[in-house]
Amino acid sequence: MLRAGRIWVTAAAVLAVVGGSPGWAQAQQPTRTEVAAQQLPSDWTFTGEGAQRQLVWRSGRPVPMGDARVEFYAGGQLLGRPVAARDGRTFRLSLEEALKADGLKGAEALGDLQVRAGGRRLDAAGIAALPDRRRAAVAPPAAAPANPVDPGKPGSYRTVSGEYTLDSVKLPGMPVPVEMKAVVVAPTGATGRRPLALFLHGRHSTCYKPGSTDVDGAWPCPAGEKQIPSYRGYLRDQKLLASQGYVTVSISANGINAQDSDLEDAGAQARSSLVRQHLARWAGWTTNRPSAPAIVRTAPPADLSRVLLVGHSRGGEGVNRAAMDSLYRPPADQDGAPGPVRWNIRGTVLIGPTIFGQNPVADVPSMTILPGCDGDVSDLQGELAVDGTRGISRGSALHSAVYVIGANHNYFNTEWTPGLAQAPADDDFWSDPNDPNDRDPVCDVGTRTRLTPDQQHRAGASYIAAAARLFVAGDDRVRPLLDGSGLRAPSADPARVLTHAVGANRSAGILPDGAVTVQGGGGRLCSAVDDRPSVRCLAPDAGQSPHFASWATEREVGRRAVAVKWSQPGTAVRVTPGRPVSLSGAKALALRVVVPPNTTGTQLDVSVTDTAGKRATLGRVRVDGLPGSNRTASYWAREVRVPLSAAARAGVDLRKVRSVELTPRSRAGQALLIDTWGWRPGTPAVRPAALPRVDLGRLIVKEGDSGTRTYRVPVRITGQGGGTVRLYAQNPGTDTMTSRLVTVRPGEQSIDVPVTVKGDTLYDYDVWRSVFVKAVRGAVIGSYSGGVNVENDDPRPTVTITPVADRVTEGQPLTWRATLSAPSRAEMYAYLEVLPVTGGAELSTTDVDPAWLADATGQSPLPERPLSKIDGLYLFMDIQPGQLTTDVSLPTVADTVAEPEESVRLRVADYDEETGEPIPGPEFTGTVLDAS
Repeated sequence: MLRAGRIWVTAAAVLAVVGGSPGWAQAQQPTRTEVAAQQLPSDWTFTGEGAQRQLVWRSGRPVPMGDARVEFYAGGQLLGRPVAARDGRTFRLSLEEALKADGLKGAEALGDLQVRAGGRRLDAAGIAALPDRRRAAVAPPAAAPANPVDPGKPGSYRTVSGEYTLDSVKLPGMPVPVEMKAVVVAPTGATGRRPLALFLHGRHSTCYKPGSTDVDGAWPCPAGEKQIPSYRGYLRDQKLLASQGYVTVSISANGINAQDSDLEDAGAQARSSLVRQHLARWAGWTTNRPSAPAIVRTAPPADLSRVLLVGHSRGGEGVNRAAMDSLYRPPADQDGAPGPVRWNIRGTVLIGPTIFGQNPVADVPSMTILPGCDGDVSDLQGELAVDGTRGISRGSALHSAVYVIGANHNYFNTEWTPGLAQAPADDDFWSDPNDPNDRDPVCDVGTRTRLTPDQQHRAGASYIAAAARLFVAGDDRVRPLLDGSGLRAPSADPARVLTHAVGANRSAGILPDGAVTVQGGGGRLCSAVDDRPSVRCLAPDAGQSPHFASWATEREVGRRAVAVKWSQPGTAVRVTPGRPVSLSGAKALALRVVVPPNTTGTQLDVSVTDTAGKRATLGRVRVDGLPGSNRTASYWAREVRVPLSAAARAGVDLRKVRSVELTPRSRAGQALLIDTWGWRPGTPAVRPAALPRVDLGRLIVKEGDSGTRTYRVPVRITGQGGGTVRLYAQNPGTDTMTSRLVTVRPGEQSIDVPVTVKGDTLYDYDVWRSVFVKAVRGAVIGSYSGGVNVENDDPRPTVTITPVADRVTEGQPLTWRATLSAPSRAEMYAYLEVLPVTGGAELSTTDVDPAWLADATGQSPLPERPLSKIDGLYLFMDIQPGQLTTDVSLPTVADTVAEPEESVRLRVADYDEETGEPIPGPEFTGTVLDAS
């Protein structure tokens, strides 16, 4: 038998832990008996029946349409990615596609419901749980020495601007064609072909209603609304580059933003296709100038052999994919820009990017801007555009991370900046100015570390120009601004900008991801992404690190760092790679080291030992933490270097370095070693390697009525050469993953990933079996997520309610029975709504078992009141898999008071499967007779 519960406990009756988008879904409907007494938080509810069942969260404030994916979690487990309503406050997650898996169960399934985006909590309970932020203001670090060459200074050319609009294009996975619209800013008076810089904005609202604050994500925009011109938000950056001799174009992608929510890759491939569609047009216009739009004819001819791509947020992931697709072509059915590649991408700039696949292009130089106060992509996952390139290919491309203290996500685009934007805009790092508890010492407006919109945009423009000058113009004099050398661009002042890098002239290093041992007190190898506290690098409540941004699985194999913790100075920690490394030719040993935010003066001696046992202390480094709070991802590595001259004097054979030692010299502290490299100045030429490309697909199959069938996850390998990837496959019937290293051999076209499906004639939920893939060495990954979806093809049984004991004497239970028309593999349920009676006396709160009432509703019997006055009282009926019936009872109590006949009125609650609207069902009456 089942117990009753209030309507806001309906979650107990309908929740199936399920992924709301392809790629990740697991768990099992919780049993109602385990969770009926639980209460949902006030901002959560449930709606619908059958295929329309939804878990709904409503925010207390509008959640702007942004780039990080909004995700529902329960008990630390990803439930799925909800769909946003047009009001910007309501988010709905479909529950029909539940898995029967040994995942979260019972109370755990509804425990600790959370809403996250980019690692940041959005729900009211999560915000309230943040520790008190009322702390002393945090000071920014001192200004670094100036670089002799400042790329942020305007050039000598005057500029001209204009727009073009071409026919919209149809892109795979998008029902509505996407616009081909752009704004061009170009130099005047420049001779010869000029390099081209293409900008792609991120995911933002697409339409607005003039004269109001209403914005939405529709496409095309409804009548009475206008398009939000996000593509015009980089005019300041474009004008700076144009003054320096670049032709620039910023393209519109509103059509993608409005249609990417259901795409497995969140629109990365579509954005790549749009970028390459524009590049193809520019390539055509270079040979057929009369066919070009007027502004393109006015501009100098573009040199398509020198292209810089600049992408903001999801636009960053889009230009990363465009660089990949230009070198390693995507599968034809995914490619929205077929045709020859008539351009050469020299580098990319990624501004606060998403990188959901964590699949950067190793052989295209990149600079990633990490906004320290990013309130959208707040986990700063763009760091993986740097870290994710290590060991993949030749390592000659520079990949730079540029951490801008006090910058938010939106203000790099003026059309997303209040006071500058044509449409309504906001500060993505929001806090409530009227709530003294909702304060941030680093990112609140007016703090010493927070940048104004003008300061932030000026810093962004300077560093975009630095990337253009290094990657496209080949001016090595600006490299120290990007590679961790600790110099600044005065044009970016007063912003404090910190950098580190991998690649370029760095030689063999020590990566904890590989075969590494750690010896010495206080040192250990730790896991970047792991659900086990004992092995993870940072405790869940310690703060966020961009280096440890989560991916698609709860655990990742081989993604590690070296954790060092000490209570007094002097104990060395030795890090030994699986084989000796060569530092021959290097000038210094570069280390990327993380220390806790807001700490200063961490000091470490750095030593090396060769295979013959000769040891030398290279010097001492000092590492300061970043300004940070519990809302920022501030566990970020500072690059420090020690000269190798001491090793040479001591006779250490730098060709055979066996280990590196770190010896704390400051008082108690902790640090994380991300990696070490041999460093020397310079920017080598980059020759992309011929690599195989791996793309996963998703197969949709019917369950069938009998027998066992084996299907294969679509895995396509294209390109040349061989490499190694790591494949994660979901284990049958569980929420766990199994990983394996896979060697991709030259000429292979697929990887065998079998999925077994057993047919039957019983109704069940659809099943998602997900697979993910990452590059390890010598490969690139396009579509990183796929699997097999098994659709149930059996009809859902109907439920019939009949009375078992609907006329009883007080002290006996009223009982009804639910009967299925056929067995089911899924847990089935019905619930009866308590309504006011239409005549006579109604059963009251003192007529029922007080323990039952408290368990079901949390309320006391007194003061006495009719049962229908308890808001949303329902009787839940749950039929377990394989059973046909279940009973639900309402226990009454006997008393000595003479009373008339009393009754309770019940109605089956049902919902329209198309609209989700309630449908009145059959009614039942239970009558209780006086026992006296």
